[in-house]
Amino acid sequence: MNDAISQVAKQEFQWLTQLPWLLLGLVALPLVIAAWRGKIYPTRWWIGLLGLAVVFSLVAVFVPAAIILVWALDGLTLTVAVVDFLLLYLSTNRGITASRSLPRTCSLGVPVDSELTIENDTLLTLVGQACDDLPDHFTATPEQHSLRLSPRGQITAHRKLTPGRRGAFELEFVYLDFASPLRLWKRQLRLSVYDKLNVYPDMKQMSDYALLARTNRLSLIGVRRTRRIGQDSDFERLRDYSRDDNYRHIDWRSTARRRKLTVRQFQSDQSQRVIFLLDCGRMMTNERDGYSLLDHALNSVLMMSYVALHQGDAVGMLCFSDTIHAYIPPRGGSSQMNRLIQAGFDQFPRLVESRYDQAFLYLSTHCKRRSLVVLTTNVIDEVNASAVVDYLANLSGHHLPLGVLLRDREMFEAADSPSEESFQMYRSAAAADILLWRHQVLKDLEHRGVLVVDAFPDELTAPLVNQYLDIKAKHLL
Repeated sequence: MNDAISQVAKQEFQWLTQLPWLLLGLVALPLVIAAWRGKIYPTRWWIGLLGLAVVFSLVAVFVPAAIILVWALDGLTLTVAVVDFLLLYLSTNRGITASRSLPRTCSLGVPVDSELTIENDTLLTLVGQACDDLPDHFTATPEQHSLRLSPRGQITAHRKLTPGRRGAFELEFVYLDFASPLRLWKRQLRLSVYDKLNVYPDMKQMSDYALLARTNRLSLIGVRRTRRIGQDSDFERLRDYSRDDNYRHIDWRSTARRRKLTVRQFQSDQSQRVIFLLDCGRMMTNERDGYSLLDHALNSVLMMSYVALHQGDAVGMLCFSDTIHAYIPPRGGSSQMNRLIQAGFDQFPRLVESRYDQAFLYLSTHCKRRSLVVLTTNVIDEVNASAVVDYLANLSGHHLPLGVLLRDREMFEAADSPSEESFQMYRSAAAADILLWRHQVLKDLEHRGVLVVDAFPDELTAPLVNQYLDIKAKHLL
């Protein structure tokens, strides 16, 4: 009888020693479910506290007298964890809002200011971090912000966004990470804040050109001063004097009559047409200084467009690869520059074979008047080189063709830097052979009446503008 009672008491006590484990599991299960749905995760403090409770529960197995103390510690631990969990969940479940302020447009490689405002409409002070959405090919300084939101308060964080690629980008979310009051839990929130950011090519070169043109210092960027026939005799109109005007153009008789400095403005040949054919195929995928050949070509094309529009010409653009991507008919006026930028800012090189036949057929269909046709591309193999030569040469007579061929700097450096090592020697010989073939392609273009600009991608702007100014000066159109 005594043995039976002792056996029952022993079993009852073993069940009681397992009670802390059951209690931990019973309370932990809803916490795990709530954490999974609410994106709430335990911190290292909660893991350490839970590990301490487990240790005491193990002690209770070997020291039965400590069972009451273990119950008390487990109950206190779970109570604190649950209260801390509920405070974090209830305070961040509602009342947290975010808004973003940034420009709609920016330039490639130019940092832009971005402001992120977080508002706390709850009655609890929230501490954590905020990370705004970062599109691909962007860098942010700083990448994240520390937050301490007082009740009914807000905070505004500032950062610099630097785009590394042109195109249209979307910023969709703001990511928040809050800690509970006792730092036992943390919660991750994702708030939907949608903004669109268009990254255009760097337009700083255009403002630099305008400034240097007004002060007669274009030679600083490599643009030669070209004297045009009739430049100082084709009178256009009188206008008010500005600081950067040439004093020799002041009309003193009109100045005396108006009692205001007045200058004579002269005109050159106007109403001429320039059309750019921008190759967006595989020939333009190589990169230099972090930018593709198409990026460099687009910057130079926009610069020349800016110059041509200020000369009074009509400018258009055709972007193509294996199909026609965009076509802007030739027009004049300041608004045409915006159309060209909008058409080209989201064009990227594609790993496809460019269809020159489709591009030139589209050009002949949509452009009947004589124009300066500028094809910007690259020649790598005989197939695409023969297509470029044939289609440009066929334009002679009806249009004035200009081929802009981009150089591969690594190819030139390899040919100019031979070495005694066998591999480098073969590499230099192969590069020299390719450059010799390329030189022959350029000569074929020139012999067939095609104007040629041969330049490195990062040095293309000045030669291209100089070629255009020479064409204007010689009245080739």
